[in-house]
Amino acid sequence: MTATFLLLPFSATVQADTLGSSLGQLRVTKMAGGFDVPWAFDFLPGGGFLVTERDGVLFYVRGGKRNQVRGTPAVVAAGQGGLLDVMVPRDFRTSREVFLTFSKRQGRGAGTALASGRLNRDNTALTDLRILFEAAPGSSGGRHFGSRVVEARDGTLFISLGERGDRPSAQNLRLHQGSVVRINRDGTIPAGNPFAGTAGAQPEIWSYGHRNPQGMALDLQGNLWVAEHGARGGDEVNRVHRGANYGWPVISYGRHYSGARIGEGTAKPGMEQPEWYWDPSIAPSGMMIYSGRMWPEWRGDIFVGSLKFDYISRLSGGPLREAEQLRSGETGRIRDVQEAPDGSIWFASEGEGAILRITR
Repeated sequence: MTATFLLLPFSATVQADTLGSSLGQLRVTKMAGGFDVPWAFDFLPGGGFLVTERDGVLFYVRGGKRNQVRGTPAVVAAGQGGLLDVMVPRDFRTSREVFLTFSKRQGRGAGTALASGRLNRDNTALTDLRILFEAAPGSSGGRHFGSRVVEARDGTLFISLGERGDRPSAQNLRLHQGSVVRINRDGTIPAGNPFAGTAGAQPEIWSYGHRNPQGMALDLQGNLWVAEHGARGGDEVNRVHRGANYGWPVISYGRHYSGARIGEGTAKPGMEQPEWYWDPSIAPSGMMIYSGRMWPEWRGDIFVGSLKFDYISRLSGGPLREAEQLRSGETGRIRDVQEAPDGSIWFASEGEGAILRITR
């Protein structure tokens, strides 16, 4: 089939804005537009990038043109579910593999799943699509699917899963909901998973007690971090440790939407404390930890997009704190934040239906 290319409705050379920051005025340029709920994006080596739309469409974008990529998995595009994250692994030049998280039909319900496929040479289709993982069991709700996928330094894959609105499930090791799982690239269980030998536990689970982690990234030392939604207040940034329990819904710094207290308070022995939490909630989504390539002053800082307040939060220091809020007329609801190969910071704006780049 001949690829169909669509002219993007912008000119990157003329549609630019500025954004104030602690390092002065920065330039914001629209790199792609016209998307319907862009959820995630990732860069391909040699130029171009992939963008997911929550309704199930994957786009390849390069040089002012985009085309739809065929062969994506069937998704349940309802509530917060749909086609979610996209990840291009380090060996893409040789493997051509692409990884996607999405909400998969499971009986009468749906669950978060991970698929892999090979992107053909003209970037128009995924072939050899395989489902590598799906949460068990499924759920009929439309909330809290997560989900991000991150390639660890050892080549294993981390996937973040929400608790699907069923709060107690996040403390139940028999279920995948409310956890970060770790698998090999072929879907098998890696050596060293903490609950692989525990009777009744799901062997993929790496950490649990999470509510709805929609941001996940490695820091410069290879440690895993997540950003996750609280309820009313209590959005958290957590450093993820092997086998650790992050407390939801037993402990939280937020409250139920009714105003009622959550669980047993803010701390309990055996449960981890967040490295940072927001109150009021910012509705955190995509997350990136910065290399310092373009702005050395920000090396190691954490950048998290806000769906509620239309800004990018920059977190820094030890203990971690919110150093500033990066906001412009183009930010809108931030779904994803990524560092490009040149060190510029890109973000997906759901409000703008666009992918934008921040530079000097």
